[in-house]
Amino acid sequence: MGTRLEPYTKNLPKGMLPFREKSLLGWHIDTLQAGGIDDIVIIKGYRPETISFPGVRYYENTDFATTNMVHTLMCAEKELHGDVLVCYGDIIYELGTLETVLASTTDIGVTADTDYWDYWSARLDKPENDVESYVIGKNGALTELGVSPCSPESAKVRYVGLIKLSPTGVEILKKVYHSRFFDKKDYMTSMLQAIIDDGHRVDPIYIKRGWLEFDTVADYERVRAWDREGTLKRFINI
Repeated sequence: MGTRLEPYTKNLPKGMLPFREKSLLGWHIDTLQAGGIDDIVIIKGYRPETISFPGVRYYENTDFATTNMVHTLMCAEKELHGDVLVCYGDIIYELGTLETVLASTTDIGVTADTDYWDYWSARLDKPENDVESYVIGKNGALTELGVSPCSPESAKVRYVGLIKLSPTGVEILKKVYHSRFFDKKDYMTSMLQAIIDDGHRVDPIYIKRGWLEFDTVADYERVRAWDREGTLKRFINI
């Protein structure tokens, strides 16, 4: 619903927030297609009638007001087969970022920005109050994700809402989901942590900048100001 983006989202789902000449979901579709992906599914929730793109399949979470990301994803469970890329609807990213993610050969890959702090500091008035853990073990696999607040040592890289799953990774996700009790309000980070806790390997996919997140009015207005000033390219080239 994007309540923290009101009034811009008063009558729009967050993914339809306009930036430059198109919506955030429009940026997704164009970037995915530029990366060779034409099999695209959007799961709607709030104001579903406002989301309409040609060549895209749709599912709907009618319980959007009382649920969260994991439940929403599983509304399209029958689409979860083969290689799958899960994308949060409130981000945009460079084609190069997408290509890095797609090149990963891991079964379950979670995108992480190794150079996010300048963006985070420019984006937030108190960036140290909005960090979450992304901890890598000695074997290079992810051991902890999404704990907030956390120490700076646990937040050296930043989770980005792009998750790549191989066919094996997809089956692991579905197996863990159906073997555990997930609250309908659980975040995707909870799902990923459950996969880790069940003994499955989850790997980081490292990027350096090349993405933006739109969560609040301040986010939106700052990005548009950077765009007008010509300084946006320090964080993303689109």
